Formats: sequence, C-alpha cells, structure tokens
Amino acid sequence: MKREIYDRMLALQASRRSLLKGMGAAGALAGLGGAIAPRRAFAQGDLRAEILKIPGVGAGSPTDADWQKVGEMCLGGTKQTVQAGEFAGVELSFMGLNNQNLHNLLFRGFLKPWEEYTGAKITWIDLAQADYNPRLQQAIATGTVDFDLLEMGAPFEGDVCGKGLASEMPDWVKTLIDMDDYVGYLKAPVGTWNGKTYRITVDGDCHNFNYRTDVFADAALAEAWKAEGHQGDWGVPTTWQKVNEVTKFLKGKQLNGQDLYGYLDPLKGWGGFAFYFLGSRATAYVKHPDDKAWLFDADTMKPRVNNPGWVRAIQDVVDLIPYGPADQLNADPGTTAFQQFLAGVGSMVSWWGDVGSNARTSDSSVVGEVIGFDILPGSDDVYNAKTGKWDKLASGPNHAPNMAYLGWGVYVMARVDADSKKQKAAWSAAAHLGGKDLSLWTAAYPSGFQPYRNSHFDIAEWVGAGYEEAFIKDYLASEADSYNHPNAAIEPRIPGIFQYYSVAEDELAKIFAGKVGVQEGADAIAAAWEKITDQIGRENQVKLYQASLGM
Repeated sequence: MKREIYDRMLALQASRRSLLKGMGAAGALAGLGGAIAPRRAFAQGDLRAEILKIPGVGAGSPTDADWQKVGEMCLGGTKQTVQAGEFAGVELSFMGLNNQNLHNLLFRGFLKPWEEYTGAKITWIDLAQADYNPRLQQAIATGTVDFDLLEMGAPFEGDVCGKGLASEMPDWVKTLIDMDDYVGYLKAPVGTWNGKTYRITVDGDCHNFNYRTDVFADAALAEAWKAEGHQGDWGVPTTWQKVNEVTKFLKGKQLNGQDLYGYLDPLKGWGGFAFYFLGSRATAYVKHPDDKAWLFDADTMKPRVNNPGWVRAIQDVVDLIPYGPADQLNADPGTTAFQQFLAGVGSMVSWWGDVGSNARTSDSSVVGEVIGFDILPGSDDVYNAKTGKWDKLASGPNHAPNMAYLGWGVYVMARVDADSKKQKAAWSAAAHLGGKDLSLWTAAYPSGFQPYRNSHFDIAEWVGAGYEEAFIKDYLASEADSYNHPNAAIEPRIPGIFQYYSVAEDELAKIFAGKVGVQEGADAIAAAWEKITDQIGRENQVKLYQASLGM
C-alpha cells in the first residue's frame, strides 16, 4: 500500500468517526497530528481498563489516533528495557498484512510512539491476504529476505525457522511478554523449532460458528419449518447435516423484508487461506477422536483429502451453491465475513474471531445485537480412516474444532543478528506488539486478532469496556471451548503447508465451477499433494508431521 493511500484512508476514517461522535472536523484532524501528549502512569489494572475505553464499545471503528494512543499507553515494557533514543539511527523493515485495513495499519499506530521514544524508524511492506503466501515463499526460495520483522502464522515455521531464517528470541523478551499467559495450545512447540523459541504470539486462531439469533428465534420461520415436515424444532443447527438442511430451507424466505440465506461458503481462493474454510466443514467428518491425523496418514503422508469424509465436505459445498447469494463463486473469506455476514447477508458463517470482535465495534457491522456464537458444528457420524468405515459415536455427534492457522505471530529475521543494536531494536518492537496489555485491546477491538492469552478471558474486563455480559460470555466461550476441545483439529507445522493449500484451492475452483466432479477433483488434489511431499522429502515430512501432532 502506498503511503499516500494510507494517509487518505486515515483521513476518511477520522472523518467518519467525527460524524459518529459529533466532533468537529478540526478536532478529529488534530487528533492525528503532532506529538502525543504525556499521560499519567497507570497501575496494570487501571491501564487495562483505560485502554479498553479507547474509543469505547459502540463508539465506532477505532482510528489511527486511537491506535497511537493505545501504543503510547502500553510503552511500559519498552521503557523498562530501552533507554530513550537508544535506537537512534536504526532502520527496520516490517512485512505483514493490510487485510480489511487492519494488521499492519494497526502496527503502524502502535509502533509510532515506540519509534518516537526509541529513535528507530520502520518502513513497511504491506500485503493483501492473497498475495502473502506467494511473496513469503519467493523470499524463502530465493534466499532474498528483505525484511527485518515478519508477521507470520505458525504453519510457516517449517519453511522459515526450519531454514534458519529467523532470530532466536532473547531471554529478556520471554520475560517481558509473559509467555506463560498464552493459552495451552499456543505454547511450545508452537513458536519453536528444534527447541529454540522464535515467535512472539499476537493472535490465537480457531474457527468458530457465528449465527443470526433473530433468524433462529423467528416464529414465522419456525412455523414454516414445521409445516414443511422438517425433523426437530427450528433452532440453531449444531451439526453440518442440519446446517445444510437449514440453508436449503431458507432459500426464498424473508425476515423483515430482507431476503434470507443460510450458511456462507467462500468459493473463491485466498492465497491458500480459503482452504481453511473447507477444512472447517471437513473436520467433523474426518477428525476421528481415536486418530490425531486428519490431513495425511501419519505414517506415510498419504493424503486423506480425497477420502469419503473430505469428499462429503466438498459435495456439501457444491450442493449449496444454488442456495447462496448471487455470484458467490467470487466470494472469498473476506467477503463472507465483512461484506456479507456483518453487513446482514446470510444467517451463518464460520470464521476466525474477527467476526465477534467486529460485531459491536466496527462501523460496518449491522448484526451486533443479533449475533450468537458456538464451536463449529459437528457431524452425526465420522469417517474412520483406519477402518475405512463411518462411525456413529456413543457420545453423540462428532465435533472437531479447526485450529486454523495457529494464530499470527511476529518473528525477527536472522539477518539482524550481526548488529546487536539492530537486533535489540527489532526484538523490542516485536515485544511491544506482543505485550500483555496491548494484546487485550487487540482482542476486544477490530484488529485481525482474537483472544490468545488466559488473561483475555476475564469477563469483568470486557464488561467494563462496554460489552454486554451475555454477549461476551457467549463469544469467549466459543473461543475457549474450541481451544480446549479434546478432539480439536491441530494444524501441522510442516514445510510447504501452503503449497498444499494453494494447489487445493486451484483444484477446488474447478469443482465449484462445475468443470470437474467432486471425487475427480479431490483425487487431483491428492495427486498434487503427493508430488509436493516427494519434492520436499517424504521421510522428513513424516517425521515433522508426527512431531506436530504430538506423536
């Protein structure tokens, strides 16, 4: 993103917020310029309460002025470990996302007061989601790492950390960011490679289930559901079988004069990231409680993506295309979440936690008062890859929440290690972004990140910020119950994982467009995956895959 475009976006954003809050234009612009006024020091409890008031739940989307204010108030850790002006003359480059105008744009605001205090300067490499994987893979393949800090997900650790491209985290950073506060599934081995720690976590990732409470509480729809002969009462579906049935039922119906649609499947590729959404349909079908593996056979790396469970998930998507909004073939995951569901189109969507944190704190959301949350739907039966049969569990439907992407982190590149001053500056910047207090703000407001620390699950802090207690309990429970689920589908941190996902998206596009059949397309994905495994080295992939599953 060019700097002038970024500046115009901030000006427009400030203007929109000024209308929402009844502020004069001059006041809004003044908030963006000049030095940040000094503020009193806060005790930790007071600080967390104070930053959650910026801008306040229900006050509209935060602006760059808000990001800078939060960043300045959370400089305590920096000031404990860095002298004012200590990094004068240091120049750092940072590569990350600009998705939904979040991620890197927030990092800019958070780090501006850090730059002013330390004297360092940061240049930015901004990437759209679909461009991220190709850009990073190019840097890895050619050995031309042209950035000092990198926003990256744990699945890439095999490619980056395994090739020695990242800097090992110093002990002072581990203490500063309080890594013991991370939720269990984000602790080691996530963020580590060969026993060394490389990642500062800034996000926890899983897909949860978001639905419209007004749709599933509507009496007229309940009556129509019964009249059409459907089994069970009208209500929020808890299995994918019911999700599919509900989606077909809602076609052609309305609520308050608005056309209704059911579940929103993203049908357009997203640089490998759209594959997660098929995965969130498939895990209930293919992640058996007696088997840690679900993408590949653990002993051979033979792909499972063309087994009956995965084929059923793909077929589900194909079957529901006629029941979705027009032009859904061109809807990527960003569309389903931000342009459709939060904007009032569709009744159900699976996504990362951004949908929940945006529902009541983003200008674009109209569903904040009518949104509910749950773990991903389950399945009445689950495919047993070891026996080749479908099992009905005595415990009931099989649930397997998808720990999609294992969260974003900030990584420092090894190229800074030759310069001790630059190395300390890079780790200080990363630690600021991954600080415990700042992380609470990013979990509570639109940021691209969701809760990932145990301390993020203190209901009282969210209520104090302005969240309704019932809403935030529902939202946080969907996150915690996913993280802690005994049958959670854990993503492997193996080299080339996004090569697998990207080629899968290419083949899925052919299936969704009706160019090839479901089984044929799934077989093509499996064949392509086999080639990737052989190219990377099957024996080592098996070893790393088993290790990532804790086997």
